Amino acid sequence: MSFKLKILFPVLILIISLVIFTGCSVAAETVPPLATTTVTISRNGSEIATIDAEVAETPAQREQGLMFRTELEDGNGMLFIFEYSQILSFWMKNTSIPLSIAFINYYGDIIDIQDMQPEIEASTYSSSLALFALEVPQGWFSRVGVQVGDTIDFTLN
Repeated sequence: MSFKLKILFPVLILIISLVIFTGCSVAAETVPPLATTTVTISRNGSEIATIDAEVAETPAQREQGLMFRTELEDGNGMLFIFEYSQILSFWMKNTSIPLSIAFINYYGDIIDIQDMQPEIEASTYSSSLALFALEVPQGWFSRVGVQVGDTIDFTLN
């Protein structure tokens, strides 16, 4: 081994070790909790139900969604907020809780309600352009009487 390699090899090992160590310490940091909001669901101006929802508004938050959760109580859910209206697509990879999802348009109108089964990687799509999606425990929408055509309202803190 040449003199240059004898000097550079330990330096290279040190740099790689620092990169790995730094990467591990970053990965071990806790993810900050998501913002929350109360979503009010109404029909013809009368409140039907409210739900306490975590808000997923960044690409990373939306990608994580409710993955790796083991439970989700009735009255709780996750509100997904997108940058623009589009056909939305969701899957249940690494999600062990059966969920119902409401796709919601720009005006706050529920345009679709669909059930999603745990661990299914096939996508569930909105039937038309949506700006929001609201995931809740499976069957919650029907248990509280929420239907397609109802509207949502929320305020971000």
